[in-house]
Amino acid sequence: MLAEGQPAPTFTLPGDSGEDVSLESFRGRPVVLYFYPKDDTPGCTAQACGFRDVWDTFERAGAVVLGVSPDSPKKHVKFREKYHLPFSLLSDQEHTVAEAYGTWVEKRMYGKTYMGMERSTFVIDADGNVAKIMRKVKPAEHAADVLAALA
Repeated sequence: MLAEGQPAPTFTLPGDSGEDVSLESFRGRPVVLYFYPKDDTPGCTAQACGFRDVWDTFERAGAVVLGVSPDSPKKHVKFREKYHLPFSLLSDQEHTVAEAYGTWVEKRMYGKTYMGMERSTFVIDADGNVAKIMRKVKPAEHAADVLAALA
């Protein structure tokens, strides 16, 4: 299990821009890497819009925000445009990055067990180490919690 202080697992994923996005390309800046279950659902929308609404504060902190879900890049484009999200959404359709970060987990709903994305965020410092791990976050207040972790 990934722990604070360890090097963040590196990755390259398809982004909503049509280009691949590599964690390594942001070395020297803090990165907020947040994992969420699905585009355009109530909780995921609240979480993404929370980041959007305080975007200027993330920019002043020099932080990069990257959202990761199993949705396709095409779905990410629609979600990003619909809510005017100023950050990149990455597609982890094979769950490889989610598995590396321990966010692809067994879940239960209505008596059924299935694998799915745990809503989690990792603050990665400028040196590429995990500075803060936030698991099972509450979407509505999450942006403020992340900003506090960046301070």
